[in-house]
Amino acid sequence: MMHSLPSPRASRGALCAALIALSFVGATACNRSADASGKPTVALVVKTLNNQFFIDMEAGAKSVADSLGIELIVQAPEREIDVEKQMQIVENLIQRKVKILLLVPSGSKEIVPAVVKANAAGIPVVTVDTRVDALTLAAANGRVATFIGSDNEDGGRLAGKFIVEQLKGAGKVAVLEGIPGHETGDARLRGFRSALTASAGISIVASTTANWERDQAFNVTQNLLQAHPDITALFACNDVMALGAVEAIAAAGRTNAIIVVGFDAQDDARKAITAHRMAATIAQSPREMGRMAMLSAARILKGESVPAEQPVPIALVK
Repeated sequence: MMHSLPSPRASRGALCAALIALSFVGATACNRSADASGKPTVALVVKTLNNQFFIDMEAGAKSVADSLGIELIVQAPEREIDVEKQMQIVENLIQRKVKILLLVPSGSKEIVPAVVKANAAGIPVVTVDTRVDALTLAAANGRVATFIGSDNEDGGRLAGKFIVEQLKGAGKVAVLEGIPGHETGDARLRGFRSALTASAGISIVASTTANWERDQAFNVTQNLLQAHPDITALFACNDVMALGAVEAIAAAGRTNAIIVVGFDAQDDARKAITAHRMAATIAQSPREMGRMAMLSAARILKGESVPAEQPVPIALVK
């Protein structure tokens, strides 16, 4: 009796089925292995990783995560102003089912829908450095477990008082703002302006955004110097913009003629102060913010309560 051989097509079909089955088993085994690690996953979403401030924050968070056996995921848009991309990142992390979300909002109001989605998924949200807009959050019935950060308005006042002292009550000031409508920059600007109100001889002759970016700050400052050649001081709402302004001032040959004050106390800003190209900056301790955020996440994971707000000290560096 003759036995018919299976057709090549049937053999290929059987082989494919076997490979699919093996792939499924392998994937399942990998998933079991990942779950078996037992490490809870916490995500830190910052505004960008092209800014030393947020790199320092990441380092602070990572030091705690490593010591406590927590898996830390750090993600960010390419640019600080890319609110939409940050929202996409948060939504992807919600789908990934991270245990805690540590968030530095790029847009205080715009990020609220993403926070609400995290709430609905049972993922506690810790905000760091930048607050979520309280009214918008309340209207959406959203929740934030805790806020960790400095008093940006007070920092702006410190910068303003320093400039008032340096100008001895008389001078013309330019301001490089953050993104209008965003809590961090707006608070710094409010504080700065309030510090100048008592000095009738000091006026703000120009106040415009450079969107937190160095290149934009360079170009904006060049234009400001042409429009207002009598500027005697400049306040930038972050060090990245301050450093761009310093470059423009140097290109105009006015390094020692204009007092420049920044915000964040980045390493490059400290070096510029030492070199007498910048006068001062405001220190916020981003590494400590990251550390405190991660410690708060660990407490939440244990079911413990955390304070609604956790302040981080600020100081003038000159």
